[in-house]
Amino acid sequence: MLEELYKQYDRLQRKYGDKSLHSIYSGGKENHPKLCFVFMNPTAGNIAAQKNWDGPHYPWLGTKNVWKLFDKLDLIDKNIFQKIQKKKKQDWTKEFSEEVYNNIKEHDCYITNLAKCTQLDARPLKDEVYKAYLKLFIKEIKLVQPQKIILFGNQVSSIVLEEKIKVSQVRKKKFEKDGFKFYSVFYPVGNGSFNIDKAIEDIQYIQNLE
Repeated sequence: MLEELYKQYDRLQRKYGDKSLHSIYSGGKENHPKLCFVFMNPTAGNIAAQKNWDGPHYPWLGTKNVWKLFDKLDLIDKNIFQKIQKKKKQDWTKEFSEEVYNNIKEHDCYITNLAKCTQLDARPLKDEVYKAYLKLFIKEIKLVQPQKIILFGNQVSSIVLEEKIKVSQVRKKKFEKDGFKFYSVFYPVGNGSFNIDKAIEDIQYIQNLE
C-alpha cells in the first residue's frame, strides 16, 4: 500500500523540507497506469502543503501552469482544465482536488515527485536530498507498476537512472532499470517552461510507442 510510505515521507519532510509545510505524496491511477510523471519536489504553491488542509496531498493542487502540459497532451478533460485556470489557489477544495485527480486516473496517468519534501519556493535541492528518497521512490513505482515513466529534467533523471543525464542528448531514448521503462524529458514548468513544446513533442512520441 502506498499509504505505508507516507510516514516515511513525513519523516523526511521534517529533515529536508520546511517545517511549517506538509509533505506532498502522489495521485492518479495507482494500478499499472500507462504513464507515470515524475517531477522534482513540491513547493508551498501547492495548497495541500498547508498544515490546515484536510484534503488529499496530491501534486500541483492550487497551481495552474503544469496543467497546461496535461491539456496539450489530452490527458485531462477540457472542462476540468478550464476550471483549473479560472480558480485561485484558495478556491481549491477537497472535492475539486478529487475531481481533478479522478480525471487524471481516467486518463491512465499517475503523478508524483522524486522528493516529497515541500519547500517554501522552487529553490534548487542538492543531489543528496533526492538520493535520500530514491529507495522509497523505487518502492513506490514497484507498487504502482507503471508501463512508462517520464522523468522531468536532468537532475531527476540522473538520480533515478544513477548516471549523468543531459535531456538534450537522450531525447526519446528508452532506459530500462528494475524492469521499468524510463524516458528523460525536459522540465516543462517554472524555469523550464520555455522547453514545454519539446517536452510535449517527446511525451507524444512516448505515448505512441508500443
